Amino acid sequence: MAKEKSVYTCNECGATSARWLGKCPSCGAWNSLIESVSETPAPGKNRLGAAFSALAPSSEVRPLAAIEAVEVARTPTGQSELDRVLGGGIVEGGVVLIGGDPGIGKSTLLLQALDALQHAQLNTLYVTGEESGAQVALRARRLGITGSKVNVLAEIQLEKILATLASQQPAVAVIDSIQTVYSDQLTSAPGSVAQVRECAAHLTRYAKSSGCAIVLVGHVTKDGQLAGPRVLEHMVDTVLYFEGDTHSSFRLIRAIKNRFGAVNEIGVFAMTERGLKGVSNPSAIFLSQHPQPVPGSCVLVTLEGTRPMLVEIQALVDSGGPSPRRLSVGLERDRLAMLLAVLHQHAGVATGDQDVFVNAVGGVRISEPAADLAVMLAITSSLRGKPLPKGFIAFGEVGLAGEVRPAPRGQERLKEAAKLGFSVAVVPKANAPKKADKSFEGLTIHAVERVDEAMALVRGLD
Repeated sequence: MAKEKSVYTCNECGATSARWLGKCPSCGAWNSLIESVSETPAPGKNRLGAAFSALAPSSEVRPLAAIEAVEVARTPTGQSELDRVLGGGIVEGGVVLIGGDPGIGKSTLLLQALDALQHAQLNTLYVTGEESGAQVALRARRLGITGSKVNVLAEIQLEKILATLASQQPAVAVIDSIQTVYSDQLTSAPGSVAQVRECAAHLTRYAKSSGCAIVLVGHVTKDGQLAGPRVLEHMVDTVLYFEGDTHSSFRLIRAIKNRFGAVNEIGVFAMTERGLKGVSNPSAIFLSQHPQPVPGSCVLVTLEGTRPMLVEIQALVDSGGPSPRRLSVGLERDRLAMLLAVLHQHAGVATGDQDVFVNAVGGVRISEPAADLAVMLAITSSLRGKPLPKGFIAFGEVGLAGEVRPAPRGQERLKEAAKLGFSVAVVPKANAPKKADKSFEGLTIHAVERVDEAMALVRGLD
């Protein structure tokens, strides 16, 4: 009997190697090659036969101008925050991949969404590979879901799942999770690169050919990335990440890729005894409730997708030792070091011998440079020991030459701040409104062009 040949497959990118290597030659990831049995298809014939077909029906060649542009129809999921991230609802034939840490609430949210969809007279199917049907029923009871018509299937074999999908013909199906599903056509174990890629490809083809919307739940690695081959993210239409601290009651869901909507959109949920509830005013989460203004605190108007949100930036400057520390939570550490250098060079505020700690309240991560001005004002406030005025907000990007650059969609940021009752704003000159508008009523806007100008202005507001 011939000995089975082994092949080593990269867990990150799916590249194969004839022998084990410490570093993947394709993507450069370390310790990512896993041994599996090589598949030997019949000579001259694809082992899957007619299973490979185009994701869209074939059509004749036509000029782009002659093709009718039709808006995709969307079905609301009953979760307004999830609909916001999806771009307005779930799309017929769309494939969504959602990942997140264990216990973050992926299965809970999807079960609630399926229950809302079946109340809208849609046929739904929940395929669980990690729990039994009884465990799903227990979770539904804890969430207060009673008398639900959601169909549940506890199965991990791909062929049986596809047969059930063909017979039940649901409008929306959830596969929880794709790492547990396996196909009989492959000899590798469930969760391997080959199995995840093959099963996801078959489910995607079924969704495109039948019009059934499929949601795949994916595991994440210890680095927070979606487990399995990277091609998995390219196959699907939408990739969502569930974020948040399991010790906190708040969860963020973020769109990384969306063929039917905006990327970097964010939805905010609160975990309650009855499951996940959408938060309509997320700014309240990220603002601390101080009875009086405190030194080192500055409110920033940041932009997450299309949604302006108010986040409190806190800074603490303390006397350091021989090697002062620079620590930031929720903001880029290297950018903090750059801002401290600009603060010293162009505003005369020296922190070279001080420990500087910066934190974004609420566990939110801020990646946009529009937070620069708020960070610098919070650091200066802590160093001077004087709080910023009550109802104060700021935003703007700071350059190495000390200039304050405009932030995108500044008018929407100012309207959000005025709506929540803030009274003083320091913004880049290009973001200042050109004419009077009732939307900014009650908000005094100060426009600045340079960092030293902003510092002098804030000192005059004390």
